[in-house]
Parts: sequence; C-alpha cells; structure tokens
Amino acid sequence: MNTITTTNFNFTGQKSVYRGKVREVYNINDDLLVMIATDRLSAFDVVLPEGIPYKGQILNQIATKFMQLTEDIVPNWLIATPDPNVAVGHLCEPFKVEMVIRGYLSGHAAREYALGKRIICGVTMPEGLKENDKFPTPIITPTTKADNGSHDEDISREAILANGIVSEEDYLILEKYTRALYQRGTEIATSRGLILVDTKYEFGKTKDGKIVLIDEIHTPDSSRYFYAEGYQDRQDKGEEQKQLSKEFVRRWLIENGFQGKEGQQIPEMTQEYVESVSERYIELFENIIGEKFVKSDISNIEARIQANVEAYLAK
Repeated sequence: MNTITTTNFNFTGQKSVYRGKVREVYNINDDLLVMIATDRLSAFDVVLPEGIPYKGQILNQIATKFMQLTEDIVPNWLIATPDPNVAVGHLCEPFKVEMVIRGYLSGHAAREYALGKRIICGVTMPEGLKENDKFPTPIITPTTKADNGSHDEDISREAILANGIVSEEDYLILEKYTRALYQRGTEIATSRGLILVDTKYEFGKTKDGKIVLIDEIHTPDSSRYFYAEGYQDRQDKGEEQKQLSKEFVRRWLIENGFQGKEGQQIPEMTQEYVESVSERYIELFENIIGEKFVKSDISNIEARIQANVEAYLAK
C-alpha cells in the first residue's frame, strides 16, 4: 500500500521547509504555512522505518475537526484543508514548549510514579494512586523541545519563566487555553463513550501578536483515550484499560526490547504489523470523530497533494 513518508515539494511562493517527526511545514511567502501530515510513525522520539497507510489523513482530519469544534473558545492557526493530508494556516512563531495536560496517572507520568517520583514538572502527584487512576484535578506538565525538534524534556512552569522561554503574561494565557481545550475535549470524548486521559497542545504567535493553537489537537498521536464503559470495573480489578492511543505501538516496542535508548534496535515491522497499525488508526478515527472513515485515493499521494495545494494557492 502506498504511503507518504517524506516530501520534496516546491510550491509557488515557497520560502523554506521545516521537517518535524511526522509533519512537514512549508513557508509560503512568509505569510502562510502549508502543513503536510505524512504517514510516518514516531515513538520514544524515534521515527520508525515503515509508513502507516492513511495515518497522515487520519491525523489531519481529526485535528481539523477539533480545531473547528474549539475555535469558539481558543483561536487557532487553521485557514483551510485543501487535501486530506494538508492543512493551510497562518504563519506563526511557535512557543518552545508543549503544554501537556493529564487527567489521569498514565503513560510517562505513571512510569515516573512507579519509580517512586511524586513530583513531575514541578507538580506534586498525590500518594496512594495506582496506574490509570484519575487525578483530583488535571495537572499541566509542560515539555520543552530541542531546536531540532527531536527530543522532548520535562520542564516546570517555574523553569520556563526563570529561563525566559515564555513570558509570564503569555504563559498564563497558554495555561488558560490548555485547561479550556482539555475541558472541551473531555466533554466531546464523553459524548463518544470515551475518556480523554491526557493530551498535548502547541501554541504560536501570529505576526500581529495573537496567541493561537497550532499543529494538532486531540489526535491519537497527541492524546490518550480510554473507553469509558468498564473503566471503573477494570480499575477496581487492577486490569489494563482498554485504550485508544498510540500507546499500543509503544507497548509493542517495549515488548520487543526498544525504548529509544542508545544501542537498541527497532524491531522488524512486518507488512502484517503495519496493516494492523493502520486498522487501529482507522478505529481510532471512527471512535474519536463518531463518523465512518473515508479512505482517500493513495495511488499517487504526492501528485494529489501537489495539485490540490497549487489549486488552493492559485485562488
């Protein structure tokens, strides 16, 4: 099956291109950004060797939907989606922090907690919790990114302000927006029979100084979901939660001896495994969005994107 794992476009008015772990962002005339969601799969800050069919389309369409469902509470960068894998939006200067918010003791926080740590990113976690328990109130645990975008590091609010990474005035807005988005995401998830466990948001500033939500929102790459039905029963019995997130990929890697550490080998991704991941992402889409996933034409993804973006820019 065809996938798009790297791009090399030369769009009209193109000034530069930035390549992230999953997305590639083209600067058009220092005015617009054309963001292409590739089919790359990353885990533990490592891009895995095989692309996942339809993954880019799934991420882009989920992010687009949630941008539309939250634009009344938080402004965002998005202008149009001229192609299933493409979002076009305002040129922004990204903040060098990701705003991670956690409603439950899961994932990275749970791994830290299991090591005996009770403070994460300067925030104290209560004693007596077990993995996947709900926090009394959601906690914000920011990360900061290295300039090359390759490695996320935990950081506290105090360190962000002390190091001048974000001004206090702006950071208060980021916190306010993060809590509002998580609350809205929680409400939408509940209506779909899901629990929004944790998620991350990225923000930037437009040329006129407005803080807006950028990148993605509430996708399986940036968020963790549990099925609400049976959640408490599974907790009471000490069973694993049934979840909708990229955690199943991380678990597969861990089981096969890979956590992104030096000297570790990425396990072989067979065609059968790649197709199973694609099917899981489609399941994620349909549960999170509540609609049937419609597969785009992937016979020649690059040509399709080129034509759709150029047609949009010509307008």
